[in-house]
Amino acid sequence: MLSSSVDVAPQLPQLIGVSSCKAFLKAQHNWLQQQFHEHVPVTQLVQKKAQQIDQLLQQLWQHFQLHQYQDISLIAVGGYGRGELHPKSDIDILILVPSTLHAEIQQQLSDFITFLWDIKLDVGQSVRTLSECLELGKQDITIATNLIESRLISGNHFLYQRLNEQVNSELFWPIADFFRAKQAEQQNRHRHYKDSAYSLEPDLKANPGGLRDIQTIAWVAGKHFGSSDLAALAEHGFLTLAEYRELENCRDFLWRVRFALHLQLIKADNRLLFDRQLSVAQTMGYKGQRNEPVEQLMKEFFQTIRRVSELNEMLLQLFNEAILGNTAMDVRPLNADFIIRGTLIDTISCDLFVRQPEQILDMFLLIAEHEQITGVYSSTLRQLREARRRQTTFLEDSPLCRQKFRKLVKHPRITGLPITLMHRYGVLAAYFQAWSQIVGQMQFDLFHAYTVDEHTHRLIKHINEYPQSESRQHYPLASEIYERLERPDLLVLAALFHDIAKGRKGDHSKLGAIEAENFCLRHNFSRPSARTVAWLVEHHLSMSVTAQRRDIYDPDVITEFAKLVRDKRHLDMLFCLTVADICATNDDVWNSWKGTLMRELYQSTLKALRLGLENPVDLRGLVREKQHNALDLLLERGFSGLQVQTIWQRFRVDYFLRHTPEQIAWHSEYLWGHSNAQPLILISRRASRGGTEIFIYSKDIPHLFASVANEMEQKNLNIHDAQIMSSRDGYVLDTFIVLDPDGQPISPERQSLIKDSLMTMLHFGRPATLEHRPLSRQVRQFKVATQVDFLPTRGNRTLMELVTLDRPGLLASVGAVLQSLNYIIQGSKITTIGERAEDFFIISREDRTRLDDHEQQQLKIMLEQRLDQEVHAQTH
Repeated sequence: MLSSSVDVAPQLPQLIGVSSCKAFLKAQHNWLQQQFHEHVPVTQLVQKKAQQIDQLLQQLWQHFQLHQYQDISLIAVGGYGRGELHPKSDIDILILVPSTLHAEIQQQLSDFITFLWDIKLDVGQSVRTLSECLELGKQDITIATNLIESRLISGNHFLYQRLNEQVNSELFWPIADFFRAKQAEQQNRHRHYKDSAYSLEPDLKANPGGLRDIQTIAWVAGKHFGSSDLAALAEHGFLTLAEYRELENCRDFLWRVRFALHLQLIKADNRLLFDRQLSVAQTMGYKGQRNEPVEQLMKEFFQTIRRVSELNEMLLQLFNEAILGNTAMDVRPLNADFIIRGTLIDTISCDLFVRQPEQILDMFLLIAEHEQITGVYSSTLRQLREARRRQTTFLEDSPLCRQKFRKLVKHPRITGLPITLMHRYGVLAAYFQAWSQIVGQMQFDLFHAYTVDEHTHRLIKHINEYPQSESRQHYPLASEIYERLERPDLLVLAALFHDIAKGRKGDHSKLGAIEAENFCLRHNFSRPSARTVAWLVEHHLSMSVTAQRRDIYDPDVITEFAKLVRDKRHLDMLFCLTVADICATNDDVWNSWKGTLMRELYQSTLKALRLGLENPVDLRGLVREKQHNALDLLLERGFSGLQVQTIWQRFRVDYFLRHTPEQIAWHSEYLWGHSNAQPLILISRRASRGGTEIFIYSKDIPHLFASVANEMEQKNLNIHDAQIMSSRDGYVLDTFIVLDPDGQPISPERQSLIKDSLMTMLHFGRPATLEHRPLSRQVRQFKVATQVDFLPTRGNRTLMELVTLDRPGLLASVGAVLQSLNYIIQGSKITTIGERAEDFFIISREDRTRLDDHEQQQLKIMLEQRLDQEVHAQTH
């Protein structure tokens, strides 16, 4: 029964018209919103909306005089057929008609449907005969499912009954075929979401563990038992009463989130996007400052979908046996407590995990030892869930569990299926408290695509893939290094703890290092091993920061980094951890440019370690080596030593330090004989240092960097690196490494267009026209105050770090400010981390000396004021 407050609902319009029906729908929406805020159960609200829409459609059916035709039926299908409508749910209807329709009826049906559109009802309609319904349903499992979930709203009851009998017969979709099709449908949907339930902008329906997973269970149960009510699962012994209530509670929570989301929307959508999460959380009653309501909502959401995923997996296994008869005949003992059924591990005793919790770890050790095991049997999964609930302390508190966990971590296959299942089934959270605190932990940025626990799981999976052939192609150096590591178990432990302190106050790297060392010592790892793990956790960001936001062509930078890592062993482990960490952040962040930076930093550091930290890099020797190698390349192309020397005498030492011999030879080849009256633009045909290299030789003009940056942005190019240099006779020698937005080098067909655009800009010498386009939907949700810092340096250059909100035109704006103060950009590295731009610039005065403290402070104020003002303008 509906509560008394629900009974006072908007009344149907007495006079049918577009305006009166629109007014009714608006009043209905406002009333639903009010009832939701008054905590009326969402199950009642979705049913009540469906009832109200039934009444409206019945009234309109009569208004358009369609009730006078005895051979047509108005039928609700899909979610509407189940009698469940959220505020923005599609209203799917089927108009069942005889084989032919008179023109008069066709016109009345057309007027009826047009009216539904006019009053802005989100209707999905089809007009079909009984034979068409059956034919299309047999071809498409989605249509078949919609037909199975149907209700008669108005019209010919006998015709609807014939349809209902047909679609529920074994001839339409045999239960075995139906089950296989729905299982395949779910698998395909999960693959679309990369088999992860932990996306930070989830789809409430389609995500793994979402409402569709519950509906899949209900659809199969409905076909099998004749009732899609979840209670039927308990009645037929597929769920315990407690599990049925858990599944119902999960559905109700997801319904509340969806209902609250729909109340915010103008158009139907089930994605819980960043810009919607706070309003949804507040609508649902979560309290707190800043992001606290969102954090509470999303944590409960991720915990809920994990529970749904477990129940879904368990039930589909049971259905597989009951419907398809796939009871594993191949049952073999593994030891005194476990057997393997087909490819699934099972316990012999039904209360093993409750009596002996350490056997949970034994099970995962057996999974690691037996490659043929692909999963956990349904009864064992049920037992694991029950043991987890009864747990009063963390498994780690048991010395026997610690002993077994240590053995598990040292197993070479821990990073494969065992760690995935331990994460999926909440065993890591049950094992130690620190992990339980990051389960479902949001990361409030656009850089991390997953929760903290899922990101860590994915990092370990990337480590697991290093020895595989595909990884050898994508991460060749990491794969090579990983295979020669003496202690991969220490790398796994570092991976497990690298973000364990996320969400706490303080530096998560330092806090995590303390947690990691204590954990290792409790598990009887030696103190040197524990310190190695702690060091990796504390410095897990150091290599990526150095590679992407420091001048790795500066010998002092390499020396400092080499002092940090101390030896090749630490360097190797940090490299493997860093590559996996970057790749696990989101699916788009790794590219060949980052791979090149990491490889160059690794090789330069390794060289410094081999020379000995007490022996600084010989800069003159390095320049001579590069010149010698470049000269060999040019001699092979027919140049003489005199020609090469003529070109090179115009170049400064920095040019040779910051370019490879191949780059030097390439530039020199085209500069010989080039008329200085015209600019020279070279674009590499093949990827150079992980991206497309654009080399610009031109007489210097005002605002050159800002103009080039603006021009490249207009062509949708991302600048990742820039070396801005000048020759001794006043010409610029600028090298840009650029990538397309998808992280790939520029396609050959675009190169001529880009070259022509840059030539035109250089020819006319026009300054950049800065256009401040609006920020994207996602970026608008974040506030990143601009921060400018200057790094210590012993050279004649100033090193500047800039952190600000990433947006169109940023580089051009930075260049314009520097140009207005007559400062020169000698180099830059551009790093985008989600919504944040974390860029590094090497700058100097026009006389190539560094800025003094007063000039640095002036530049800091000007940049911070200008960039923050631009953000304000772009968001208002």
